[in-house]
Amino acid sequence: MSRTVLVTGGTSGIGRAVAARFAADGADVVITGRRAGTVEPAAKDLGVRGIVCDATRPDEVAALAGELSGPLDVLVNVAGGLPATPDAGAPPLETLAEEWLSSVSLNVLTAVLTTAAVSERLAPGGAVVSIGSIGAERRGGSYGAAKAALAAWSASLAATLGPRDVTCNVISSGYVVGTNFFGDAMTEERHREKVAETLVKRPGTPDDIAHTVFFLASPGARHITGQTIHVNGGAHTTR
Repeated sequence: MSRTVLVTGGTSGIGRAVAARFAADGADVVITGRRAGTVEPAAKDLGVRGIVCDATRPDEVAALAGELSGPLDVLVNVAGGLPATPDAGAPPLETLAEEWLSSVSLNVLTAVLTTAAVSERLAPGGAVVSIGSIGAERRGGSYGAAKAALAAWSASLAATLGPRDVTCNVISSGYVVGTNFFGDAMTEERHREKVAETLVKRPGTPDDIAHTVFFLASPGARHITGQTIHVNGGAHTTR
């Protein structure tokens, strides 16, 4: 039987690769994004369903849940990103507050709201996978702190949904090329530095993350839950 998969932030980069991986497996995939101008063409290219939804807004997330029908087998929380640029000339503390609120809203609230909205649809044997970051482990600022909070929330969610046979895990990604994450801020020197940090001496790709998501939603991962899985080429190691 075909699975139903919801991927937030599925119009580009990691989210798009995740959607493509599940679609290739014959899943009924729904992707979301904040703008119709990106959602519609991405959905058409991937052969999936697209719904415009800003996952930081409770009303839009509630509307998204209302657009779905039947059980949901896999939820992948990809929506996130760096905090919005503060207003120029704002007082320093207001600027700081705006940065931190933006980081938490983009990287934690999006996952929390979406998961809560569709929780009752999650089917036994299902999976929730959220995309974290190596920034949670080091030098991550407000973004890293938000991704650390995402992992703490996911562990708690795993305990809540475990009795329903739903697993919950976080993938902590490292430096991944082929995304819009860095915008124009990535230089050749910075690229070389990030690649040099890895043990495999190459950057990650969206497909690296997508294949790990697919595994965590597979029968082979049914006893993996409440975990943070580091996918960063060894730039950050654990034991």
